[in-house]
Amino acid sequence: MSLTTGTSTEVNHSPGPASLAEDIHTPSLPSTAPPSAPSTKPRRALDRRARVHRAAHRLLSLLAAGATKSAAIVALLVLWETAPRLGLVDRTFLPPFSEVAAAWWELAADGQLADNTYASLVRSFSGFGLALAVAVPLGLLIGWYRPVAALLGPLLEVFRNTAALALLPVFVLLLGIGETSKISIVVYACTWPILLNTISAVRHVDPTLLKLAKSMDLSTPRLFQKVILPSAVPVMFTGVRLAGAVSILVLVAAEMIGAKAGLGYLINASQFNFAIPQMYAGIITISAIGVTFNQLLVAVERRLSSWRVSADD
Repeated sequence: MSLTTGTSTEVNHSPGPASLAEDIHTPSLPSTAPPSAPSTKPRRALDRRARVHRAAHRLLSLLAAGATKSAAIVALLVLWETAPRLGLVDRTFLPPFSEVAAAWWELAADGQLADNTYASLVRSFSGFGLALAVAVPLGLLIGWYRPVAALLGPLLEVFRNTAALALLPVFVLLLGIGETSKISIVVYACTWPILLNTISAVRHVDPTLLKLAKSMDLSTPRLFQKVILPSAVPVMFTGVRLAGAVSILVLVAAEMIGAKAGLGYLINASQFNFAIPQMYAGIITISAIGVTFNQLLVAVERRLSSWRVSADD
């Protein structure tokens, strides 16, 4: 078609040799478009699934460990509940656990349990704290200095073989039936486990560590701080945990003589009034306090001797 007619004509150009040469010899330019970033959504989903899986695995492990640890206690409670109901024991003297739990709730509701528990805890912790403050420094002194051990050794042997409850009438006669005698008997009973274990811990510190510390010209306070105390903590805490249990057990016996409050008083009064479920409720409360106190001491021990755990791991 001609240009004057207003129509365009299609012209087909066949590639010539020059254009083919250009196509062959002209390098193709790289694409300037930015590369597409890999999607992070699948990775986030995988991480989320992994976290959920680890959390579920940890929860199942904790539940399995808890079930294993509590199986014996659950079995004991089931036996306690069924034995009186089946007539295996006289339920007058050993009521079912459900009745004891109901009595415990009644004591807790009217405030008797809280008041008596508070009185016992104040006496027990006071005696335990005083024994700790006296026995640890004395044990370090006796364990480190041989002349002091030779001087006080025979006296310690005499008193450590004398039961605390055997001396309870002596404490009552000398100090009266008030708070002083009860706290004093707790101090006396708690001192010996802490003292003897502290002496043993100091005497069994690794001699190589001692020689190394002495070769660095450490002073005696620094030697105790850096070597002796960290090495002695595990053995010392064995005595501390024993003393924690003794502080509650001895106090209960002391509260049965001339006390007007405390768990020992509650148990004794319930026995005289033949309120047997209330008596067992007091006993259960003492057991729960002992277990809780022991777990607290175990946590403190792990905190103080965490360097040993990391070294073993």
